[in-house]
Amino acid sequence: SRLRLPQRGDSAQLVKLANKNALEEAQRVTTKEERISGTLQLLGKMLSLPEMPRRLEAFDISNISGTDIVASMVVFCDGKPEKKDYKRFKVEGLAGQDDYGSMRQVVTRRFLHYRQQDPGFSEKPDLLLIGGGAVHAGIVVEALRALGLEFPVFGMVKDGRHRTRALVTPEGREIALDGTPAVFALIGTIQEETHRFAITY
Repeated sequence: SRLRLPQRGDSAQLVKLANKNALEEAQRVTTKEERISGTLQLLGKMLSLPEMPRRLEAFDISNISGTDIVASMVVFCDGKPEKKDYKRFKVEGLAGQDDYGSMRQVVTRRFLHYRQQDPGFSEKPDLLLIGGGAVHAGIVVEALRALGLEFPVFGMVKDGRHRTRALVTPEGREIALDGTPAVFALIGTIQEETHRFAITY
């Protein structure tokens, strides 16, 4: 087979256009990847993490029809949803709507599986994002400590319109997100996805 390389005419214009499109696509992809990487690096700096967080796991508790308590775990890797790693947990053996007890149970179950390196649970998170405030985050830290584990943990705090307005440490120190639109958008997307996944149980 021979390779044709048109020098002029419509064919040459097509080759030129194809090259231009390929270049623009390569630049767009690079720019998008760089943008995500920049956002995660900025998030890491804002949270004083030792390195850029690549695997983010977010947990939220939902009360379905007042009786069943369900927790969702969603995973974002390099800024994108990793849907094969999503998990749902049905909270068992708790009386009433005990959000704190539910969070403790679910995180304990997830990381017991991690310690045993069970399939689907063996990945190590770089950052845990918890639906709720400082108390929820503190409970997660306690649950991890009881298993001899330690990961960065932050609560996701909502405003009056149910949008994420800040992250909060287990000690109650808030990190505002409104000055960093890219980080604000990423955390908002993760929180919405965590809630959506829980309520579609």
